[in-house]
Amino acid sequence: MSQSRSLVTPIAVAVAIVCAGWAIYATKHAGSAPAGGFGPPGMGGPPGVGGPPGMGGRAGAAGPAGKPGAAGGASRPGAGGAAGPGRPGGGPPGGGGPGSGMPTPVVSIAVREQPLASELQALGTARANESVEVSSKTSNVVTAVRFRDGQRVQRGQVLVELDSAQARADLAAAQAALTDSSSQLTRSRELLPTQALSKSQFDQVVATQKADEARVAAARARLEDTVIRAPFSGRVGLRRISVGSLINPGTVITTLDDSSVMKVDFAVPEVNLSQLREGLSLTATSTAWPGRRFSGRVTSVDSRIDPVSRSVVVRAEVPNPEALLKPGMFLNVEIVRDRRTALVVPEEALVPEQDRQYVFVVDGGTAQRREVRIGARSPGSVEILAGLAAGERVIVEGTVKVREGGAVRDLAMAGPPPGAPGATGERARPARPGVGG
Repeated sequence: MSQSRSLVTPIAVAVAIVCAGWAIYATKHAGSAPAGGFGPPGMGGPPGVGGPPGMGGRAGAAGPAGKPGAAGGASRPGAGGAAGPGRPGGGPPGGGGPGSGMPTPVVSIAVREQPLASELQALGTARANESVEVSSKTSNVVTAVRFRDGQRVQRGQVLVELDSAQARADLAAAQAALTDSSSQLTRSRELLPTQALSKSQFDQVVATQKADEARVAAARARLEDTVIRAPFSGRVGLRRISVGSLINPGTVITTLDDSSVMKVDFAVPEVNLSQLREGLSLTATSTAWPGRRFSGRVTSVDSRIDPVSRSVVVRAEVPNPEALLKPGMFLNVEIVRDRRTALVVPEEALVPEQDRQYVFVVDGGTAQRREVRIGARSPGSVEILAGLAAGERVIVEGTVKVREGGAVRDLAMAGPPPGAPGATGERARPARPGVGG
């Protein structure tokens, strides 16, 4: 009895180890078996695991001990179930696992050519081509205002008249003195040949006559100062004085701006100094006029760089025939340079790897990985300098799922590929249970 017990114990341990290993194997391969049984590798379809000897495979419902399985599992399209090694199951033989050989769905877009231009953006301030604050040279009282607020005026047009009584009186006195000195000069010329008048006396009369002429000119200038005129053609601003106001030198009467052409001043970092030159085209936009773009050209670059901001001031002229731009407006400036035609792809097509850039090209239903050299970037797109040709299709969606040389299905093109389920317009039908594929 003791001898039989010593034999049973090792046998039981061995059987337990075998069962445990079998259970682990079945557990690991249970997820990969579709509708077929769980047989060992080497059978048709995915690896299956059969029941213990004398049992039916798990392809169908297990029958009683020593009998075959009740029925084979229904196979997926193109994949047959596999019976266990004990008794034949009902699944169809052969067939690949699910998804084997199926192309990866992706979305591609054609590489296209489009005009490009390098742009330099800056923030600028609009200034009038000519601008001045109208004021008086002397202290005086306003007697008349000859303009309206916002009126368009021409050069030399009278804007304001001041009290001219004193100036007119001074002019009359100067003219009287000039008349007297001119008469004396005439008589002195007549007496000079007769030696009745010395040469020194004659010179004194001449000097007096010239001084009187100068006094008349000065009086006439003071009279002119009582009339304030527009120095150039433009539009006046708001009137800041009234009739009867006493104004002093420097008192602002109104403003005058020539805004037919606007000057736009903006700062550019010194790193871009080599790219600046006279004649560069630019466009300016303002939040006051959404959708409107104002074109202009660079006219000058400042001779000095600000040592604090390390930037240089650039001035451009922008035509303003509709008077939409006003002095002092805030403008967004874009300098356009280096116009060219280049290949462009969406940014999402790029697959960066360290310091290199790659794209996946759809070629004959497969994905080909290709290195590219990129250039300028713009929102949503990037310039391709080398590595692609116009018309080639690059993958923009699904790049993380594709591999070099892998089959792909381009959803941007027509229909599924030939041979795939649904390619002929019919849906694949599952095989009947118990019937081989």
